[in-house]
Order: sequence, then C-alpha cells, then structure tokens
Amino acid sequence: MNFLTKKHLSRRHFLRSGRSVILLPLLESMFPAGALAQTATQPRSRLACVYIAHGAVMKYWTPSTEGTGFEFPQTLKSLEPFRDRLNVISDMTLPFAYGDDASAGANHTRSSSVWLTNVAPGSGPSPTSFDQYVAQHIGQDTPIPSLELSLDDSSSISYRTPTTPLPMEQNPQVVFERLFGDGSTAEERNARMALKMSLLDSVTDDVAKLQRSLPAADRQRLERYLEDVREIERRLQLAGSSAVNDLDVPTKPPGIPTSFVAHSKLMFDLLALAWQAEITRVSTFMVAREVSNRVFTESNVNEPFHNLSHHSEVAANIERLAQLNAFHTSSTIGYFLQKLADTPDGDSNLLDNSMILYGSGMSNSNQHDHDPLPLLLAGGASGRLQGGRHIRTGLGTPMSNLLAGMFEKLDIPATTFGDSNAVLTI
Repeated sequence: MNFLTKKHLSRRHFLRSGRSVILLPLLESMFPAGALAQTATQPRSRLACVYIAHGAVMKYWTPSTEGTGFEFPQTLKSLEPFRDRLNVISDMTLPFAYGDDASAGANHTRSSSVWLTNVAPGSGPSPTSFDQYVAQHIGQDTPIPSLELSLDDSSSISYRTPTTPLPMEQNPQVVFERLFGDGSTAEERNARMALKMSLLDSVTDDVAKLQRSLPAADRQRLERYLEDVREIERRLQLAGSSAVNDLDVPTKPPGIPTSFVAHSKLMFDLLALAWQAEITRVSTFMVAREVSNRVFTESNVNEPFHNLSHHSEVAANIERLAQLNAFHTSSTIGYFLQKLADTPDGDSNLLDNSMILYGSGMSNSNQHDHDPLPLLLAGGASGRLQGGRHIRTGLGTPMSNLLAGMFEKLDIPATTFGDSNAVLTI
C-alpha cells in the first residue's frame, strides 16, 4: 500500500494490491488544516455527454413555456426533482447530420458521428470531438483522460481525429478492471471470484491502518466509497454467473447483465466511482446506438426500437415511442443524476461539480430530421452553471453554439467549435 506519514494525505493517495490500484475519494485529510474550504471554492468539474438514439417525440419532450417555472413534459417528468440543476435547450440543429447521402442508414450514422464533432464526417476544422477537446484541457492530470462507455455495441460518438472513433466499452467487468486493475493473474482472479472474495479483501489491513489515521468525517466518506466498490463487484459477479437457459441467444461477454436497467445502473455507478476518485473527469456514454432494434422489455413496450421510431405518424405508435423515451430518461440520466447528487465531493456533491449533456443527433425519427434536437444540460459545473431554465435558442441555431458555451463553464479558453457562429449563453 502507498501509505504516507505526513499530516495530510496526497491527493493521489491510493491502496495497492498486486496490479490493482484503488484511488481514494476527496478527503479532508488530503489538505493541510484550513485548506479544504479554499480548495472547495474552485472544485474541478467533470463532463459527461450521454447519447440516446432515434431522437424523441418532441411534443412530449419540449416544455410549453420558456424560462423558469416551466412544467416538465411527459418524457422529462422523472427529472423534475433536479429542476434546479437542469436546463432544457430547445430549437438547435445539427446541419452536418443531413449530408449528401439521404439513405436511412447513412442518416442514422451521421446523427451519432457528428453529434460531438459538429462537422461533416471525416473533415472540418475540429481535429477532435468535443469531449476529446475537453479531455485535452481537464483530463491530462488524471489516470484516464477520458472514458468511453456504452450499453450497446458497434458505434461511437467520441473521435480522437475526424476519422478515428474511440471504441466504447459495454462490458462493466472490463470497465471495472480498467479503473481498478484486474487483481493479478487470470487464475488468481478466478479463484478469488470462486471464493466470492472482493478486490478489497486483499487490502483489508491497509484500509484498517488508514482508517485509524483519519478523522470521523473522512472515515465515513471512505467507508461509503469502499462499500460502493464492493457492491459493484458483487453485482459484476452476479452478472457473470447468470445464465439464460433454453434460449437460443448470442453469447455475451461475462459481466454484461441481461437486464437493460441493471446494465445501465452498473455502468453509471462505475462512472460515478471514476469521477469520485478522479480516475477520469471526462466521459461519453451511448445509451443505444442508431438503428438499434433492441426490445426494451422493462419499458412494457414490446416493439423493436428502430422499427418503432418509424412510427408513420400513427398516434398509437407515437404514444408507445414516447413511453420508451420516458423509460430511457428515467432509467439512465435520471438514475445517474440521483447517483451524483448522493455522492459527496469536497464540501458539495458530484452533481454540483459536473456538467452532463443528454440528448440525440436526431429529432423526428420518422422523418430523419435533425432539428429541433432534444437536448438538456444538467449539473452545476462547480458553481458556473445556473439551472431551472428552458432555453430557446431560436430555430436553426447550430448545436455547436451550445458546445462553445460549455467550454466557458469548464473554464476552457475556446470560443468556437465545429460550425459555431456564436457562443450560446447558458
């Protein structure tokens, strides 16, 4: 274990066992006496960009009034508890998602591929996607500059260069091992799982020694953080050992839950842990890839997603798609915002010290439109972002204006991005 004898701990203090490294959350003991309050006045913000495919039924997404005090529409109703930390952004467009190839497949592909680049695929002035530009500025002093996650496969919204997409990981076991290490050899790891041992069991003595040196508030914070790590391990073991009998289904890698909700919660919990320990500050997250025909049985909507998105303006189909939109909102971003609000960070919480963009590169999926986009911005950006507003930008405003405005909230010295023609005030 890396154990320091100074009166305050290093911010990069960690527990180590073999090839496993467990970074610690922000503790009062990591600062000299009286320094935490000063540090808390300038906390480091985190960024997540969360993508959902196939747009939204906009009449159930868009509030009817502008400004503050708006009524949450059907799709966003589950987010009302976070009103003070949430802004709905309306009227924006994604021009390069239209492109020259009008085929359905190409249109869907562009929807996700240009969402964070805001330039034509493979070209344009932006050398990277928005998240990667941010990672270059606020992610270089963390172990992982950016983390790319997904609940689906074979797609990406993150680009290192205009032609180099970053792979997005859907297996929570792989994510866990990337964050905390694999423990040792495959044989030792399998033996530990067979005995239902936790990675934390190998550092029990070191944890006890550290706890004895901490004040009461830090002990409680550390205990909660380590309990979260242990709980995620338990859920990974359950996912890895679950079996689906008598069904002809493709084999999934160990660690991917069959349940969409369980998978989503596990991945968002891992992201929250990564933020809490500052293993990373920047992440992208795909809830579903474009043209996904997954059936989300837990939503009580039994049609395949992509098929239903082409609702042919049939009222019953639109209602079921709106039901699915609301399910995705509550089970993904709704869950994540609550997790962040419940996770301490300095003298505040992770929701206050983060900024989360949620939305799609498509609007009316039946028409393959890309305006007006369904977008919302959540979090407090470490005191820089005001919430509680429905912001109407004016029809035809490029989404890149929003991304340029987000730079300011992350204290990044940039005023343009992609095809932006102004900086949106947010």
